[in-house]
Amino acid sequence: MKSNNKKAGRIVLEIVMVVLSLLFLYPLFLTIINSLKSFGEVMTDVIALPKQLEFSNYSYVWEFINYPRLFLNNLIITTVGLLGIVFVSSIAAYKLARTKSRLSGIIYFLCIMPMLIPFQSIMLTVLQIAKSLGLSESTWGLGLLYWGFGAPLAVFIYHGFVKGIPVEIDESATIDGASGFRLFFSVIFPLLKSVTTTIVIIDVMWIWNDFLLPLLMVNGSPDTKTLTLAAYTFVGQYTSDWQYAMTAMVMAVLPSIVVFIFLQKYIVKGVVAGAVKG
Repeated sequence: MKSNNKKAGRIVLEIVMVVLSLLFLYPLFLTIINSLKSFGEVMTDVIALPKQLEFSNYSYVWEFINYPRLFLNNLIITTVGLLGIVFVSSIAAYKLARTKSRLSGIIYFLCIMPMLIPFQSIMLTVLQIAKSLGLSESTWGLGLLYWGFGAPLAVFIYHGFVKGIPVEIDESATIDGASGFRLFFSVIFPLLKSVTTTIVIIDVMWIWNDFLLPLLMVNGSPDTKTLTLAAYTFVGQYTSDWQYAMTAMVMAVLPSIVVFIFLQKYIVKGVVAGAVKG
């Protein structure tokens, strides 16, 4: 009797998960089908399937927004942001986890506290500071800004994972003559592979598809725009080419979706590992 109830409960749970998945995928489905319609079809019926596939939308958008150039911009911003987040956060989390003191606890709290602060409440201040430091209108500058916004979550995840690594490993490496940085990069960092992969995937999805921060930092310069900003150029005050906007959005998010599909198994694995070890 219990096994039947357990089986029925699992079936119900699977049905619920399938329904939720379809609800989350439906907006993406609408975006894709509308990217293959003409302007008239989009304006007539958004949810209907296209009567004729307009693949020319993709070739037009590719040339109009200079897709290779914007793809390179996204790649530079994402790479610079990821390298900084992983490098700074892993070292900081390791040092804070290994230092048992009240000051270390306070610093750790200050490092993760920005997760509770909405970006909208500080964006004007960030914009002014970025301009004064010469970081605005620059892909490299925008990548540097992501260090600060991505570090709190990364420190939180790394910190929980490092606490589960035995201190004896550090002591053995120190006895063998390893210095501080040699100890971290040769011994500790390889042990953080799973959780690092999780952080990389999460931040790729975030940085690559981010809209608000690039809008504030690089929107004024055509040479530094991102792919998500390019989709916004098709939406105007008096006229909007929705079919091209949808096409540009599909082309913008597609690389991050491909990365997610191939590496999604590491997300749950890394987060669970960090939670259990912490």
